[in-house]
Amino acid sequence: MIPIRSIIVSGVALSKINGEIKILLMKRNKGGFWCHVAGKVEVGEKGWQAIIREFHEETAIEVQQLYSADYLEQFYEAELNVIELIPAFVVYCEENQKITLNEEHSEYMWCTLDEAVEKVNFDGQRKLYQYVWNNFVKRPPFELLKIDIQRLS
Repeated sequence: MIPIRSIIVSGVALSKINGEIKILLMKRNKGGFWCHVAGKVEVGEKGWQAIIREFHEETAIEVQQLYSADYLEQFYEAELNVIELIPAFVVYCEENQKITLNEEHSEYMWCTLDEAVEKVNFDGQRKLYQYVWNNFVKRPPFELLKIDIQRLS
């Protein structure tokens, strides 16, 4: 038997950088790979609250526009023998969004979709970025996916 667990959330940040929509990638110190924002849900938190906190901690982005991506990242973690299901979120950032990294990351880049897909190691990341691009950049997101942060807080 392989247990399924869901204790992590992830988020893809989008910003218009010098007139072009781009995806935020950060290089993790642990492992040295490029990724988007992710982290564990703390006790008493809802998933959407956790991703807002993680964005603040990892990038200093104050989330204003948050959407459920309507997408689950998934992978098998052999060491724990679990299948991780990770709900993904999309954050629309201010134009030319400034980033301040915490100690988890050594550098960041705002990437085109092609650059992001080329830079990451995991196929699941590539699929997520392509999905986000198709559903949140090429067309406006479905309004029912918007999370009303003010109303829910």
